[in-house]
Amino acid sequence: MAQELISHKVLSLDFWQDTVTYAGSVMPTGTIGCAVLNIPDETITRLDAPCRMLNQLLTGIGLKNVDMQLLPKAQEAGQAIVHALHDVPPFSRLNKKQFEDYLMQVFSEKAFTELNEYLQLPMEQQAVSNITGAHPLAALLIRVIPVLGHLSYSLRQYKMTLTAFAEFLQENAEIRTPTGYAAAFGQFFRENATLEESNPSWMALTNATVQYVPAIRPGNAEAQLVKRMHFVSFVGMFRADLFEGLCVGHAPRKCAVCGKWFLTTDARHTKYCSGYAPNDKRGRTCRQVGNLRGREQRELAPDHPIKKIYTKRFNTITQYLGRGTLDEQTAAVMKALAKSKLEKALQDNDYAQGSYAAEMEQTALLAEATANMKR
Repeated sequence: MAQELISHKVLSLDFWQDTVTYAGSVMPTGTIGCAVLNIPDETITRLDAPCRMLNQLLTGIGLKNVDMQLLPKAQEAGQAIVHALHDVPPFSRLNKKQFEDYLMQVFSEKAFTELNEYLQLPMEQQAVSNITGAHPLAALLIRVIPVLGHLSYSLRQYKMTLTAFAEFLQENAEIRTPTGYAAAFGQFFRENATLEESNPSWMALTNATVQYVPAIRPGNAEAQLVKRMHFVSFVGMFRADLFEGLCVGHAPRKCAVCGKWFLTTDARHTKYCSGYAPNDKRGRTCRQVGNLRGREQRELAPDHPIKKIYTKRFNTITQYLGRGTLDEQTAAVMKALAKSKLEKALQDNDYAQGSYAAEMEQTALLAEATANMKR
């Protein structure tokens, strides 16, 4: 179980066509990279203290002596990280209990003792140990501590850099195609297109290995050739997923209702995500609320077809009144009828698409007004 943090399930992705497999789930490529953009800043801030504690272990590794007194604090820090992220996408795709069990094994007195023994070995013997697996817990700690210790800093850098890029795509909706994304990527990162360690926009991108392997994807019976990428950090994995998504035409977009980022998978200018709209008493999705709002906004526009019919008829009645072909009483009744029909059409889409236009014709409206006045 302790090996899971550096196994395929946790720090690896399988890419196949326009999908990615992660933690046993298949989803459109770019899904997990997009989800990171929605991690609240306060959640990342909660990670600062436990991450700083684990970074003390990195200092000890550099000095070749990890203080055993830090063990209880390391356990607490690891558990604090799991507790802060277990229900936060995309980390929520991982098994919380397995991580808690894992921490008890990795941050243990046996593991710390083995790590200190390993650090005292000459470099040549360390290399041999790495090959033979003589110090498995030490090797695991050396790989895992940076993953967790750097997490808050790297998540913050990811959000800062790639949220800005996502907003750039949002502001330029016409480029929402694979070709457009490629051009936008080159334009946005043109001044920072390096692999320097000091450049946060590329952080950890080089810390990945690639294999092409046959794999049975969830829901399939036969193996398929996939590109499997292994990473040494969560953030490197998230970034790769987001960029691989751009390559196949998938990109983040901010929902106009809830304000969260969601993944679009085609060139349509989708404005709303499929999540539940916040504070909606009827439990509707953002897409349902957004479509309703969009219809209301269209109906409020002066050039909306329903309003154009009403405006035209109102102006005609006014003209007939001015010419003397309509008396004031009939004109007033016709205008009141026209207004009531407009309001009904705005509330009843079936009526708006059905008899509304015919009923608003001058002759029909005049006949109805005349009949009403005779009653």
